[in-house]
Amino acid sequence: MSVIVPARNEEASLGTCLESLVAQTGVSFEIIVVDDGSTDRTREIAQSFPGVRVADPGSLPAGWSGKNNALVAGAKKARGEWLLFTDADTVHCPGSLAGSLAEAHRQKAALLSYSPEQEVQGLWEKAVMPVIFAELAATYRPSEVSDPASSAAAANGQYILVSREAYDAVGGHAVVATSLLEDVALAREVKASGRRIFFRYGGDAVRTRMYRSFAQLQEGWTKNLVLLFRSPVRLAVLRLTEFALIVCSATVAVVAGLRGRTQASAAAGILTIILAALLLKRVRKAHFSWDANVLTLIGLPLFSYLLLRSRFAYQKGTVSWKGRQYAGNLVPAITDPAGVERAPNSRQAARTTSSHATSQ
Repeated sequence: MSVIVPARNEEASLGTCLESLVAQTGVSFEIIVVDDGSTDRTREIAQSFPGVRVADPGSLPAGWSGKNNALVAGAKKARGEWLLFTDADTVHCPGSLAGSLAEAHRQKAALLSYSPEQEVQGLWEKAVMPVIFAELAATYRPSEVSDPASSAAAANGQYILVSREAYDAVGGHAVVATSLLEDVALAREVKASGRRIFFRYGGDAVRTRMYRSFAQLQEGWTKNLVLLFRSPVRLAVLRLTEFALIVCSATVAVVAGLRGRTQASAAAGILTIILAALLLKRVRKAHFSWDANVLTLIGLPLFSYLLLRSRFAYQKGTVSWKGRQYAGNLVPAITDPAGVERAPNSRQAARTTSSHATSQ
């Protein structure tokens, strides 16, 4: 197995990630860190681990995302029969590399992806992350994604294990180079080729803390949300309405109770309990702690704000990530429920740029 870690200014998390990787047993593997133009101690940290190879991605082709360029560079250096693409902010449980490879063989999957356990700290992370991941769980159902008879396809870029044969056959990340949602796009390519993919919650194998500040959280989800959900404006309105109904019914229950209107207070209270229970039932599927689930009520308007912010950013062509601006050169790959890409010419654009990767 070749473990490929793209890293751009990841000094806060890379050391812990590599410590968890170099300690793995039960499988033969190499680790390649692709230092994507870091200006902090990322390269120094990577080089401090004996046996870890550090690679440079080279110049960024026009229209490509920085991460895709780094992943392509890492894959070119890799010598394994299986490639594990994993982010620098992940921490891998003991034996997880061998376990994931065994599971891929057991599931007869050419691509296996885990959705890591999400570590959240602070009010805003705890409030909004369960809401987002609950929506993802409902949109990209693992049972459908893993079903060869279904056209649904998805993957989590924090942990993608793919056979070298399948990766090369579909053209790898070069084919999806213009997408900021490269994980889902790659999964679609693999499944469309007739190969099997397997996707599940993988808290028993890997965990991550995606964002370490509200600014990072805002920038990251602005980049992703409009690509993940078919109708972001409608979804934003739906969640704002849910928030308003819960708050208003609770307010009516309290005010009516104080005024002695027992029946009205009871009716409003029952409605509040029903709506809150439905919210809690939905977010529990996202595998977060109880305190984070409780805070999801205030996460609903924040989620709506992030959805709208993402939509407007793509309309204006002002999407940014990791210090790079993607203004107008990346078309949102919004999909319908069947997983069919609706972004005009996005795949064609990716294929025309793939020749650059093969010539590097």
